[in-house]
Amino acid sequence: MNIFKKTIISVLASLFIITNVYADKIRIGTEGAYPPWNSKNEAGKLIGFEVELAWSLCRYMGKQCEIVEQDWDGMIPALIMRKFDAIMAGMSITAERQKVISFSQGYADEVAQLAVMKGSSLEGMDTPSGINLSLGGSDVKKALKTLTAALAGKTVCVQTATIHQNFLDSGDVGSVNVRTYKTQDEVNLDLASGRCDAALAAAVAFTDYAEKSGKSVVLVGPTFSGGAFGNGVGVGIRQDDTELLKAFNKAIEKARKNGDISRIATKWFGFDASM
Repeated sequence: MNIFKKTIISVLASLFIITNVYADKIRIGTEGAYPPWNSKNEAGKLIGFEVELAWSLCRYMGKQCEIVEQDWDGMIPALIMRKFDAIMAGMSITAERQKVISFSQGYADEVAQLAVMKGSSLEGMDTPSGINLSLGGSDVKKALKTLTAALAGKTVCVQTATIHQNFLDSGDVGSVNVRTYKTQDEVNLDLASGRCDAALAAAVAFTDYAEKSGKSVVLVGPTFSGGAFGNGVGVGIRQDDTELLKAFNKAIEKARKNGDISRIATKWFGFDASM
């Protein structure tokens, strides 16, 4: 009987250790197809600003990390189904997303902008430079009016289930012919091939593509933030994982104060995109 009890205790102790080890390991989902935020190198290894930042945040939290690849359009459902514990995938903090998941404090800004190929009739649009939709005002109205006229009858390509698609579908720039794609890479390729009159995404996604491909991609119109474009990029976390949320917020604060976010952002973006 004593041997039996010892065996049970031993098994329970083993399970306790395994549980604790698992609790110390955070699985982070990323797309791996949105450079320079996250992508894969020629060997298929996940790289990019958020991949490097994720390792840094896990060091601050004293946790083991595993970064897993997930298609963008299934990112939030996969988090809720516990395929991983957090999202770091260029995901902007929006009120719509906050209905189903929580977000850490923002760790980077992601301004959006239209891109065209050099020689496009859309080059040289006269619009105010930086537009924060949350502020409203005459500059916002002027920019939206100019874009409404410029994009009338045009085809604008965009990655599906993004803030960029939401903006185009909102009616703020009139009735636009929106063509959606599963990945940003597909958007870039069709823009370059002439299947799109313009494309909308994070400005750095286009500058990164132009630099690596040598294609004559030109950014046009204002940079956009706020409103439909959210309030920066943060870590997506299940709403019931309050302790993990606190841990990420503390780690982001440490990484910001120590200059890690600025350093990593400058490495991947060419400028400091930290919030």
